[in-house]
Amino acid sequence: MTFLVIIIVLALIFDFINGFHDAANSIATIVSTKVLTPFQAVLWAALFNFAAFFISKYLIGEFKIGNTIANSVTKDFITLEVIFSGLIGAIAWNLLTWWFGIPSSSSHTLLGGFMGAAIAHAGALSKHGVAVINYAKVIPTFLFIFLAPIIGMFIGFLITVFIVNVSKRSNPYKADKWFRRLQLVSSALFSLGHGGNDAQKVMGIIGAAVIYYRHLHGHDINFGQFVNQYGWVPLASFTCIAFGTLSGGWKIVKTMGTRITKVTPLEGVSAETAGAITLFISEKLGIPVSTTHTIAGSIMGVGATKRLSAVRWGVTINLLWAWILTIPVSAIFSALVYGLLSLFRR
Repeated sequence: MTFLVIIIVLALIFDFINGFHDAANSIATIVSTKVLTPFQAVLWAALFNFAAFFISKYLIGEFKIGNTIANSVTKDFITLEVIFSGLIGAIAWNLLTWWFGIPSSSSHTLLGGFMGAAIAHAGALSKHGVAVINYAKVIPTFLFIFLAPIIGMFIGFLITVFIVNVSKRSNPYKADKWFRRLQLVSSALFSLGHGGNDAQKVMGIIGAAVIYYRHLHGHDINFGQFVNQYGWVPLASFTCIAFGTLSGGWKIVKTMGTRITKVTPLEGVSAETAGAITLFISEKLGIPVSTTHTIAGSIMGVGATKRLSAVRWGVTINLLWAWILTIPVSAIFSALVYGLLSLFRR
């Protein structure tokens, strides 16, 4: 029981780290356009991160992304040691990328850590003929590493072109004033998407741990039953990510808000709306995507409406490398942690 409690606490710590690591995604454009101060922006984003709990629970009616994460590894290879190692590896990579200001994906960090530890465990067991990874759950997530930013880019491009054409005869001063107000709405929508997507990932990890622990004690439950019986877990997950967002993440704000392309209030509205739409679609499909990838793609799409050279593609390529490396590197970290843990538990 003590080990399970440690895992739950670690998962909520990861959730908090996810909040300050990904806070920049929610507030980068609204800060860079000076619609809100950084402090006002994190308060605004945190509020809607938490409000996403009520959207997921009462409007959507289920936590599909949490279920995807909980079932991403075949249950034969899930142990408390695997989950613990996955969390440690994911936290290490998240902190490392935050320190260097690299906007990597907390989602894929967690998934990579979980899978890496499970593969290390499977190697130790030498079980043959049983797939460690639940590919039906994981393959769509892998595909969306590339699809989410492309979808965000495409929607961002279309929204910007539409808005520019509709408002081209408007008074520039009045239009700018309206877009500043609208950015409050678009950033709120994106924060709702961020909370709904990312808080559920920690729910999935805690769910996998509790389901395994209950199985050891002769009580088998599925993820839906876990959510109903442990209603405090979703609430705690959304609360922790909101508090994490309150703590900021200014290094990544600089990359997302200024280094990819210069963003105006009009473009901020387009990018945040495009990102929010992408996140809502992915939540409906139950596919955990990266809020980082999504908003980065949306900002690129917005920048491309001016001219292709307006997007700093060199920065974009560096981001792409970080995205590609996240899953394998966090998997390696977690596999090493599992190996060390196995030595101490012998």
